[in-house]
Amino acid sequence: MATEPDRPRLRTTTRDPDDLARRLTTWLGGHLPGAKAVDVSVPESNGMSSETLLFDIEHPRPPLARCALRLAADPAAYTIFPVYDMERQHRTMRLVADRTDVPVPRVLWLEQDSGPLGAPFFVMERVAGRVPPDVMPYTYEGNWLYEASDAERARLEDATVSVVARLHDQVPAADAAFLALPGEGSALRRHVASQRAYYDWVVTGLPRSALIESAFAKLAELWPAEEGTPVLNWGDARIGNIIYDGFEPAAVLDWEMACLAPREVDLGWTVYLHRFFQDLTVSFGQHGLPDFLRRERIEERYAGLTGHRPRDMDFYTLYAALRHAVVMLRVAYRQVHFGEATVPADPDTLILHHASLAAMVQGSYW
Repeated sequence: MATEPDRPRLRTTTRDPDDLARRLTTWLGGHLPGAKAVDVSVPESNGMSSETLLFDIEHPRPPLARCALRLAADPAAYTIFPVYDMERQHRTMRLVADRTDVPVPRVLWLEQDSGPLGAPFFVMERVAGRVPPDVMPYTYEGNWLYEASDAERARLEDATVSVVARLHDQVPAADAAFLALPGEGSALRRHVASQRAYYDWVVTGLPRSALIESAFAKLAELWPAEEGTPVLNWGDARIGNIIYDGFEPAAVLDWEMACLAPREVDLGWTVYLHRFFQDLTVSFGQHGLPDFLRRERIEERYAGLTGHRPRDMDFYTLYAALRHAVVMLRVAYRQVHFGEATVPADPDTLILHHASLAAMVQGSYW
């Protein structure tokens, strides 16, 4: 069985977990006198953007027990994104909890002062369940989702599309106005402009990517004739950001990319992020899950739930692959920054899915 070659473990923080635990206990005592943070840990799957701490609260009269803390990224760790707005994430999660039946963890405290832990953060209740793994990805043999039956995966797929559909339908756009991206023009124009600005930030002082720039040019050719009314987008709409109780969503996580945008921005991301893992798995000689989260089935399920049939999905899946490529390029340049890699003659090869992105630009992927 082919496996992915060994890679250096990506550095995601320069912070000391023991020091964070001590500082967290000090901070917690100011909000819940007599409380102590115990069993503080950094999960193995800690992301490369905001950091997550898991801890329990020890208290004589515990109103709470198991918690998770989202901490703005460590600037010394060559952050993935230029800005981490924890108040915006906190506000988004409260909005979703108040206006929808989409399951989100209950948010408890927001700390915008960098003093206590070195960066702003918020605390939420921890939700029990399991998450489809990214490493090794759930498309690889041996994990719970791969080993599930076809019927169980179909149940998870349907429930996941339902989460996205309900989010889009249940939050009034006016209530989510604070998530509108800056700039001029439509919500989609602003979204793409923000991604171009992000790309320019990623390549500042470094080689640019001819492939990413060709993808931006292709977007202009495929631009939708009808963009549709913007809705609250989750932003990182993929199964790896959901805690499942069995095969039903128990908590939707990671709201740092939430914004107002056409529905298809989320749908394109859902479709392509699965394809990213599937293509990667096949490239290493495994079968993967080719019948799971298929584009046509996601579109049909979404249309049945909302009455809105997704449009221009070639554009939106290309856009998702492009956005993911910019993130992958930043991850690769982070490895270069920490001496874990060198810049090759062709920087496009730093993008794990450069072949599929090139095929989308050429119109031969689907």
